[in-house]
Amino acid sequence: MTSETTGAATGVETLPDFPMTRGCPYHPPAGYGRLREAGPVARVRLFDGRTAWVVTGYEEARRLLIDPRLSSDRARPDFPVLVPRMAAAKLTALVGMDPPEHDVQRRMLIPSFTVKRVNGLRPAIRRIVGERIDAMLAKERPQADLVQEFALPVPSTVICELLGVPYADHEFFEEQTRRMVLASSTAEEAAAASAALMAYFDELISVKQARPGEGLLDELIADRLATGELGRTELTSIAMFMLVAGHETTANMLALSVLTLLVHPEQLALLRADEGAAAGAVEELLRFLSVADELQRVAAADIEIGGVVIREGEGVYLPNAAANRSAEVFPDPDRLDIRRADRRHLAFGYGVHQCIGQNLARAELEIALYELAVRIPGLRPTEPVEALAVKPGGSVQGVYRLPVAW
Repeated sequence: MTSETTGAATGVETLPDFPMTRGCPYHPPAGYGRLREAGPVARVRLFDGRTAWVVTGYEEARRLLIDPRLSSDRARPDFPVLVPRMAAAKLTALVGMDPPEHDVQRRMLIPSFTVKRVNGLRPAIRRIVGERIDAMLAKERPQADLVQEFALPVPSTVICELLGVPYADHEFFEEQTRRMVLASSTAEEAAAASAALMAYFDELISVKQARPGEGLLDELIADRLATGELGRTELTSIAMFMLVAGHETTANMLALSVLTLLVHPEQLALLRADEGAAAGAVEELLRFLSVADELQRVAAADIEIGGVVIREGEGVYLPNAAANRSAEVFPDPDRLDIRRADRRHLAFGYGVHQCIGQNLARAELEIALYELAVRIPGLRPTEPVEALAVKPGGSVQGVYRLPVAW
């Protein structure tokens, strides 16, 4: 972490840089602890020299996530960005909107992600997971990159089946997603990737209008686009958001979950011994890992909280990896305990923007982690944790590769 050199004579404020990168894949950046020492709400400096606020306090984060004075509207000129590519990626559906527009789109999608609807998908998810494990076990050599051969294709296949997107196109949209979400991507690269995905979905909508199929996208075309409730650009934006969010975060969460369990073998043994422990294991891993970190907002009015006043137009970041390691809420927060009873984590956000796909993500993680633990009991990493490159701050947290053997 770097900061500007300042002194009392200059009157210039010394601020830590944000975002911060993890040193260990499954622990928050060390800088979060230093921010917490400064109070539950602390000021930081962004890449472009602008300042913003970072909320590390759990209670303060929960209060702000339901405060209507914080805006998620990414079209606002004062909306803070962590890296240049964020504005260019144009992931604005749902996550980048405020009520009432946000509420209209969310109501359209909620029926497809209810617990009942997701439970109906569990047999298909189990089949997909089983096929990927079969492919790994059929390899001539008992080794694999778990990211490329399991953690990425499982959620990619699931979201394709849910949306009605051809999985044959997965290499294309996975590559475009990487260009959009990686903090190392330039704004030009992110914009080009976003435009490519929008064009892809625009063409796919035309194909489905001519030859309707089964999937959420087909339902939205018939029930919303044809009736005029959704415009074509709105629908392409929603489809792109669901595809990107539906596989990118879950893939990173799955890879990091496996890594974390492998380096906590006593926790992995608890999971392997009891499928009923899978739900609790997933909740604890969601808290512990918090891969969808750095929720961002902009103040639409002055807000007094945590001993500071956030002024209208100032950026606010709410890293759930900090809130979810709060000792006041989670005793011994840096210890992984899949039997932990408290599930008040903020890994899926909180309030009106709470992740709409959380039930689906939970189902995928529960099934994938348990099946992998039972069917490949000898699974082990072939490189030490410190040798694995972690994704930088400002992106979904994860590792680029996870070499394993069995």
